[in-house]
Amino acid sequence: MRRRHFLTFSATAVGGLLVFTLDRQPLRVHAQSDRKIRVPLRFFDEREALLVSAAVARIFPSDATGPGAMEGGVVIYIDRQLAGPYGRDRYRYTQPPFEEGIPEQGYQGKATPREVYREGLVLLGQDFDRLTPAAQDARLRNMETTYFFRLLRQHTIEGMFCDPMHGGNADMIGWQLIGYPGPQMSWSDHIDQHYGKPFRPKPRSLNEVVGHQVKPGEEAE
Repeated sequence: MRRRHFLTFSATAVGGLLVFTLDRQPLRVHAQSDRKIRVPLRFFDEREALLVSAAVARIFPSDATGPGAMEGGVVIYIDRQLAGPYGRDRYRYTQPPFEEGIPEQGYQGKATPREVYREGLVLLGQDFDRLTPAAQDARLRNMETTYFFRLLRQHTIEGMFCDPMHGGNADMIGWQLIGYPGPQMSWSDHIDQHYGKPFRPKPRSLNEVVGHQVKPGEEAE
């Protein structure tokens, strides 16, 4: 039986409230306490999660424009996806022959996403999270042409802007960053109230919109 692994975050490092000042500058507001949050991992062990977390933080870093993959909890999104049906290629045709196709056909290889990440973690190296940012960037540039890097970059973007029920986009900070209001069902009331005026509603997740918990696809089996 697999031993249970957890990833420990600081409450001030993940999630929190993202607000915009009058001059449209992003500002993060955190709770005053620096309490620790232990998130159970489903695929990675803690060491692997730290490596992936460091890598996605360089692909989508925090900067003057707002928070990045670390604050968005992207590594949790990736962990959930790899642990579910997607990670074992439940929905992809995986029988031979395995030929290199044209880019429009997508990935045609034999390895599942889980196997791609296992191989990619070797490329990152066990010391990746302890390197300087410049050294991390250099190592990532050396693997830019690999399928692992392309998949990691894709998952970073997905995890930053997905619905929070999938594990990423903590406190909807990704949606707040780009001004996406979430899956609203109708805008008719808002049009009447805000016609001709700027309007930036607080994002709402699918669970909030429908009024009950929605089971994400990665937990369907």
